[in-house]
Amino acid sequence: MLSRWQYALTDDGWNSLFWGNHDLPRAVSKYGDDGRYRVQSAKMLAIALHFLKGTPYVYQGEELGMTNVPFTRMNQFRDIETLNMHRLHRDAGLPEADFIAGANANGRDNARTPMQWTAGPEAGFTTGTPWIEVNPNHVAINAEAALADENSVFATYRKLIALRRQLPVMVHGRYEAHLEDHPQVMAYSRVLPDARINVIANFSADTVTVTIPPAMRGTGTALVGNGAPVTTLGEELQLAPYQAFAVLVEMGAG
Repeated sequence: MLSRWQYALTDDGWNSLFWGNHDLPRAVSKYGDDGRYRVQSAKMLAIALHFLKGTPYVYQGEELGMTNVPFTRMNQFRDIETLNMHRLHRDAGLPEADFIAGANANGRDNARTPMQWTAGPEAGFTTGTPWIEVNPNHVAINAEAALADENSVFATYRKLIALRRQLPVMVHGRYEAHLEDHPQVMAYSRVLPDARINVIANFSADTVTVTIPPAMRGTGTALVGNGAPVTTLGEELQLAPYQAFAVLVEMGAG
């Protein structure tokens, strides 16, 4: 879908790039792994999105890798859509535990819990009582901790935003999709006459081996990644779970 948008707006329009908003579940919980690979997959999602053509939007908390909230009782939910759906679910005689599990996975309240500023009471969001409960994982996932960690999800977002300001090819480059039929890997390039950025992202918890398309092969400069720096793309590449990176190749340099 993202690739179709890129091609559709190649010459006429400009993409709005986003994974989430106030009506969608948290990106890392929906498209990544908010458990074992939370940091890795949150960085992967950032890298995969920010090199696309268009304006990237960072929904509050996405830059920290904030996750869906694990509510256990219906009185914790606030979204009117969820409450209405629950009433229908209940009237149909279906198990409440199943509904809560579904709401925790896909409900709109996931993106509406307070911003997690600190590990303190109410995540530093308020000294009062917020309209909806704070995610209990704020003691580990919060802005204060992210700012103190040079390897945090936040640090990757800062790097990506800085790169967009530095590299014309990241803003204006032509989009080229690769490996479009691969079930786990997203691969694309951004191209100008003097530069190419190659981006590869593994959207799975599996170790995946891919054959690199000829157009992406070569040696360049590692721009950003969530693992060991990658500078060379040969015929084949093994990707770690949720690995993602971008390589800048100056035309004629390799």
